[in-house]
Amino acid sequence: MAREKDNIALSDEHNSRGIELADRGWLDEAIKEFKKAIDLDPDSAHAHDNLATVFAEKKAFREALGEYLTAIKLEPDSATAHYNLACFLSTHAADMAIAEYKEAIEFDPEYPDAHLNLGLTYADHGRIDDAQKELNVAIELEPTDAFPRHELAALQMDEGDYRSAIGQLKDVTRLEPDNFEAHLDLGICYAQKGFYAEAERSYDKARTLNGEDLLLNYNLAALYALWGKSPAALDYLKKAVAIDRQKVAGWLASDPMFDALKGDGEFESLV
Repeated sequence: MAREKDNIALSDEHNSRGIELADRGWLDEAIKEFKKAIDLDPDSAHAHDNLATVFAEKKAFREALGEYLTAIKLEPDSATAHYNLACFLSTHAADMAIAEYKEAIEFDPEYPDAHLNLGLTYADHGRIDDAQKELNVAIELEPTDAFPRHELAALQMDEGDYRSAIGQLKDVTRLEPDNFEAHLDLGICYAQKGFYAEAERSYDKARTLNGEDLLLNYNLAALYALWGKSPAALDYLKKAVAIDRQKVAGWLASDPMFDALKGDGEFESLV
C-alpha cells in the first residue's frame, strides 16, 4: 500500500510538471511527463485528460480522443471529463474527420465516398476550392452516381456559378429523371441566367413530380414575375402563400425578383 501511495505521489509530481511545461508551450516535454505520470498511476484520470489536451494541441486527434475516453472510463461521473471531451469534439471534430478522410484516401486514392465526404466537410467549413476539387474527384471515380454531381451543383449555386451548376444538374437529371430537387435546382439556375423558357421546362418537370412543393410554386412565381407574366406569377404566388403564408412573406420582404409586381394591388395584398 505504501508503495502504491508513493507511486501516486510521484505520478502527481510528473503530472504537475507536465502542466507547467504545457503552459510554456513545451508540448513534447509535457507529453513525456504525462506519460510518466500514467505509467506510475494508470488510473489517474486527470493525467489522461491532460495528455489528451496536449495531443489535441499537437493535432494528434486520434490519440487525444483515446485519452479523453480513457479519462471518462476511469471517472464516468466526472463532469469535467465529459466537459473536456465535449470541448474537444466541438472544436476539433471536423479537423479530425478531414484527417481521417485524407488517411483513407492515402490508403485507397480511388475511394469515391472518401473524396465525396471530404469535399462535403470542406464545404461545411468554407473551404470552397478544396471542396470542389474533392467533389470533382468523386465524380470522376463514380461518373454514374448523381449524388456528388448534385452536391457540387449546390455548392456552385451557393457561389453564384449558375452556368457550371447547370452542366452538373443536366447530368443529374439524365442519371435520375425523377429527381425532383434536381429539376427544381436546374430551373432556378436557368432563371438566374435569364433562360426563362428552359427554366419553365425544368419547373414543369418538377411539377409533375411534386406540384404542391412550396419552393417550386414560389420559384415559378418568381420566374413569371421576371418574365413579365404577372397573372401566372400571381397564380403561383397564391399557391405558395396557401402552403405557408408566413415563410413566403419573409422571402418576399427581400426578394428583388418580384420588383416588377410592386404596386400591383393583388400582389400587395399577398405581401
